Amino acid sequence: MVEDRTGHASSAGFLLSAALFPYVVSGPLVGNALDRTRRPRRQVAVLAIAYTVAVALLLTVAGNVPIALALVTAIAVGCVEPVVVAVAGLLPRIVAPDRLTRAYGLESASFNVAGIAGPGVVAGVATWQGPQQAAVVVVAFGVLGALVMLFLAIPAPDTAAPSDPAPGSVPGVVPGPATESVPAVPSVPAPGPAVPDPALPAGWAPDPVTPPVPGARTGPAPMTGVLTGGVVVLFGNRPLRAITVATVLAFAAIGGVPVVAVLLAEHLGADAGVGGHFLVAFAVGALAGSLAAARWSSRRQAEWIVLIGIAALGVSLAGAATATSVYWAIVWFTAAGFWDGPVLAATLTLRQRESPADRLGQVNTTGGSLKIGAAAVGAALTGALADAAGADGLLFGMAALQFAGAAAGLVLLRPRRSPAGNPS
Repeated sequence: MVEDRTGHASSAGFLLSAALFPYVVSGPLVGNALDRTRRPRRQVAVLAIAYTVAVALLLTVAGNVPIALALVTAIAVGCVEPVVVAVAGLLPRIVAPDRLTRAYGLESASFNVAGIAGPGVVAGVATWQGPQQAAVVVVAFGVLGALVMLFLAIPAPDTAAPSDPAPGSVPGVVPGPATESVPAVPSVPAPGPAVPDPALPAGWAPDPVTPPVPGARTGPAPMTGVLTGGVVVLFGNRPLRAITVATVLAFAAIGGVPVVAVLLAEHLGADAGVGGHFLVAFAVGALAGSLAAARWSSRRQAEWIVLIGIAALGVSLAGAATATSVYWAIVWFTAAGFWDGPVLAATLTLRQRESPADRLGQVNTTGGSLKIGAAAVGAALTGALADAAGADGLLFGMAALQFAGAAAGLVLLRPRRSPAGNPS
């Protein structure tokens, strides 16, 4: 729609980038709030409504007002968009621990169902009635989603009195004299599953949690802890660190896919709207991959599923760069989606496996914000390089980022050796 109004694919890339950048800050804030709110359903519904209103405003002004004003509106979208990912952090409150791996696979599949239905319907309406009517359909989907949120049954987080902490948890504390009124870091339960999991090897245990400091006071978490708590968990744990770096590099390429799909359609001599068909093909493949992950994915091997999926996604994007017809482009985009589907499911599974229970929402949104920030950079670069590199050059560059992410994750996943020669 933006390209239809402005005549420039780069404008769509810049607006997409502006909508993604705020996620870096708003993601941890939304995740932390949902981890601790006593009324998660109300908060999720309010955020979903705000997101829908912001998207409606962006679709109204994009291409009709100066680009600077449209960029401000896109930034507002990014401030509330983390609700889409934050809901995944609430699954452990609803699903039994032994069914979480399957639940995350189905959660990933639900994203892809939306990815099929949304672009498919919108592309059809845009073809038959025009982009303005398609924008109305987008807003209608948002309103429907916000209404569904009102009926979610989400229990409040478990809370225990300071004198009776939950099993496997330690009180949150900060150093300081007892006379000081110092805010404290929130309680951090020990990482790992709440019950023994037969899928994990005997003797498996996540990284240890730092014990509390004697004589410290408790209280609400400071703003710095809210913003950095998820980063501390993600980069203080070897598997999480490896997968975070890998997926961030991979997502720097994925952010430009919507733009490059349009460019590839035009490169192949088709209408720009055919780019929407490529995105639907990607979503169909991702749905198939997510359902396969829900059926056969291993909780113990989640990190390896992520790395293999990223590398295979790179091969598929490189294949799309060599496509000589719309048919082959659809085939390669479908293959790319198939390998991308299990990556999301395995990433969510790994975060739940390795993160403290009361920081899972914050870890999910922080990890998501890092990926979205990378996607914003990728979208901006795609828009800036669109005319110079062309669709095939951009796709080869995106494939190279996938290979770089998989390689970096593999290196970081290897245990470091201590001076004595033992893995650390």
